[in-house]
Parts: sequence; C-alpha cells; structure tokens
Amino acid sequence: MTALNASPTRRVMAAVALAAGATLVLSACGAGQVSQTATQVAAVNGNKATSGDIALRNVHVVYPNSEEFSIEPGGNAQLAFTAINLSEHESDRLKGIKTDFAGAVTIDEKEGGRDIKPQASLGAGNPDVTVPEQAPEHVSLIDVTLEDIREGVRPGLTFPVTFSFENAGDIVVQVPVDAGPQTERHESEMSPDVAEGHH
Repeated sequence: MTALNASPTRRVMAAVALAAGATLVLSACGAGQVSQTATQVAAVNGNKATSGDIALRNVHVVYPNSEEFSIEPGGNAQLAFTAINLSEHESDRLKGIKTDFAGAVTIDEKEGGRDIKPQASLGAGNPDVTVPEQAPEHVSLIDVTLEDIREGVRPGLTFPVTFSFENAGDIVVQVPVDAGPQTERHESEMSPDVAEGHH
C-alpha cells in the first residue's frame, strides 16, 4: 500500500506523527548546550565592581549635554554610578572619590547624603542610575563632578577611579566615557580612503 492510496485518516495521522517527531527533534537541539544569552549582561554604559557589601554599577562619565560640562582637557565632567549596599544590617558611607585624571573630584549632596543604609543605594549622575526595584526612600542622590580633567578622558577609553567607603574600603573601577550621540571620526594616513558618494 502506498501513501497515495491510503485513507485520509491515515494520511492525517501520519502527518501528525511526523510533526510531533519533528517538534521533539527540534526542541532537543538546545539540550545540554550553553545558552548564548546566559552570559550576556544588560546594555548599560558603565563598568561595575564589587567589594565587601558594596556593589558599584553603571559607573561612567556622562557625555556632556550642557555648556557646564566638557570632556576637553581642563573641562569638568559628570560622573554617574549606583552604589548598592548589599548588607542586611550594616550601613556604609562614601568617604570620597579620587582619580589622577582630574584635578579634583567634588561631591554635591542632594538627597540623603553619602550614607547608604542596608539594602539601599546611592546614585549619581543621570536619574536612571537608581535601582528600579527600590522605593525612593531607599535611594540617596548626589552629584559628582570631575574638575580640570586630564588628557585621556575620551570616548572609547577607560581610566581608573577610586571610590573610598567607610566599611568596604577602596574600590578601583576602570571608568569608560559615554560616546555621546555623535562621535567624530579621527583619520590618519592609515585610514582607508572613503570618497563621498561611494557606498
């Protein structure tokens, strides 16, 4: 008996069996494999570091968005980060921030000061650096300005910044600089010759 002469019920049953078998085979394709997305991290601008009970997240220099800030040598730049106190019982305090890539680092306390209560956070820079799942009363806000920045504070580069905490001690983070909406192209004699109008 060939499939052409089979009854419609048998052909449907055979098609259902084939579809079920294909589903089983295809669903097993990823079994035992390491998922590509398992090691991916959130798309944030900054770097991270953890020491003791303090977790620093999204640490970066904010690309200048006003006349007040500039990433040119001698200018002032805004530092953004979130410091999360992972402790269940102990508070910590940000004592200071320093880097050799700025003449000075100023901290302007806005809301809540520099103390970080247990299971709370301290945010600086953009409003979006706060931890979303935390209630507003668990987030302190400050402004951090790198004054008189040095050569080397450029998009695409990182530079070391030391955060000093009362309990967690010193945490050094390699801090990147936001690329901004448009980054100018730097060309040299080694750059390919790209003529206008050619794609």
